[in-house]
This record gives sequence, C-alpha cells and structure tokens, in this order.
Amino acid sequence: MATKSPSAGASRSAAKPKSVIPTVSWDVAAPGTLLLVTGPEAFLADRVSSAVRDQLRALDPNVEVHDVDATDYAYGTLMTLASPSLFGEPRLIRVSNVEKCNDEFLEDALAYVEATDSDTTLILRHAGGVRGKKLLDQIRAGVGGGTEVVCAEIKSDADKHDFTLAEFRRAGRSITPGAVRALVSAFSSSGSELANACAQLMADAEGNIDERLVEQYYGGRVETTAFKVADFAVAGRRGDALVALRHALDSGADPVPIVATFASKLRLMAKVWGERRSSNELAGVVGAAPWQIDRARRDIQSGWDEPGLRRAIIAVAEADANVKGASRDPIYSVERMIDVVANFGRF
Repeated sequence: MATKSPSAGASRSAAKPKSVIPTVSWDVAAPGTLLLVTGPEAFLADRVSSAVRDQLRALDPNVEVHDVDATDYAYGTLMTLASPSLFGEPRLIRVSNVEKCNDEFLEDALAYVEATDSDTTLILRHAGGVRGKKLLDQIRAGVGGGTEVVCAEIKSDADKHDFTLAEFRRAGRSITPGAVRALVSAFSSSGSELANACAQLMADAEGNIDERLVEQYYGGRVETTAFKVADFAVAGRRGDALVALRHALDSGADPVPIVATFASKLRLMAKVWGERRSSNELAGVVGAAPWQIDRARRDIQSGWDEPGLRRAIIAVAEADANVKGASRDPIYSVERMIDVVANFGRF
C-alpha cells in the first residue's frame, strides 16, 4: 500500500486558504463595512484611505473619522468607536499597522468582524507578514463581508510607466511618451515622489504635458539619474555620459544601481535583437513595456553590432562585481564600463 509523503502532507496543510471575498485594485476602492487594504505600497494605501473618506463625506458631511494604531491599541477601543452615536452619524475607522498589532487588537478585531456594524466602515491596513494572519484568514474566508484592496508595489519601469499614464488619464490630461519616460527616469526610486511630480505638473501647467515641460520642472533631477548616464553611453556619447555620471555621484547616487541600469538596458537590447514582432507582441515575452522595446530598438540602430553588444554585456557584468566589492575603486570600474559601452563594445 502506498504511503503518504510527510513533506507533501505538510505542504498541503500549510497551503494558503483560498480567498472568497472580492479583490479590487487600489484605484477602484469604495466604502463598505470592511476593507482589508494589503500590499507593500504605502502611498497607495494612503490614497485608498483618503478616497474612501472623501466618498463617505460626499454622502454625509458629518461622518465621524477615527484613526487607530494597532501597535498600541487599548482593549475595547474598536467596539467603542463603532458604537452608534447619539445622532446616528456614519463612522469611518482607519486602523494602521495591523501587521504589527498587539494581542488586544487581534482579539477585538476577530470579535468585531463576526458582527460588523452597517453604519461603520472599517479599514484595516496590513502591509505584509505573518502577524495578524488569523484575522486576515477570517476576513478572506468571508467573515464580515469584506473586500480586499490590493496596493501592489510599483517596482519595475513598466509599472511606473503605466502608473504615470493612468495618473494623467484619471485627471483627463494628456502627456507625450517622451514626457512619461522623463518622469519615470527622474523619479525611478520612489512611487510617491513620482505621483507627487505628476500632480504638480497637472496643477501648474495647462494643456498637453511634453518632455520640454518635464525638463523645465525636473531637468536637474533627470540629468543626475542612472538612466541618463546609461542613455548617453548606449548612444555613443562618452563625454556626456561621464559628465552625467559625475553629476549623479555628486548628488549621492550609488554606483551599484547605476551599473544595474546599464545591465537592464543592454539585456533588453539583446532580447529584442533580430526580433521582427511588434513591440506590443514582444511586451509580454520580454517583460518590458512597448515604449521600452521601441527605445531598445532605436538604441541598437545607433551603432551596435552583435559582437560589440556581447563585449559590452561582459564589461557590465565585470563592473557589477567590482562595485559590489571585487575592486577597491568602484568609480574607476564604472568609468571603464562607460568607456566600453560608449564605444559600442569595440574595445
């Protein structure tokens, strides 16, 4: 008779419970009795909280808003805040740091989701981790009639590109592809800063947002990004690349992400080399946005051949090892990499 594998049984027992509640993106969140806001992108979670508050206030300006930190929660607070007021105003309770909650909050929250109040909207913000898992499992199993709002990390360049386009579309504004790329380049390290930059441009400028306008507002910042250094080098503009590198380093940039940017650009060039499919067809295959594929193709046409691209990729790999500890002079390693790339690998 066949025996059950212990590891297989353990794997099944540890499997994540299936969620039966609706799951929506942060940008379509709406008031409800219970909203579980998950995911690592904090500024998107803040947007959900503000948007739900504004929607509730539009329905009733007298809505009561209460903010609770689950880390120093006092027993009974949730039930007290959710209790009907004298005049029956609706209530919004926003709980932060559920992933760090104390035992008192966990006990109260588990009890509350068993009998939610129809006049109260409870927002539970959980950024990730195992703390509070029992509560999350209960909610995802349907207890409390909740909705999960996902605030996924805006991580890749493609994510940032799509986010920027969506920001302008939601506001009914237009922006050129070059302007989108300039914004993503200037604010590649922070989604919240990228969102603020979009908002400032839309507030200050009328009409179409183009690359010239982005350069006018954020040109100094664009010039000091790793993207700018890599763009100059890949185009064969060695002097401009070295000047941009110096600006970037003087602004506090680290050599490691600069080299990583070079690696990303050259890898994409290698992936699209010789491809005849359209950029839209290739997007899902190579894991890049269509505009990035179009840019990689233009880069290839600036003077590259296959042997040169291979040598440049090897030079970038060597620089990557050097800036991570293999060399005592990481700056020289980056400059040497730029020399190779800016000469199209013909060293």
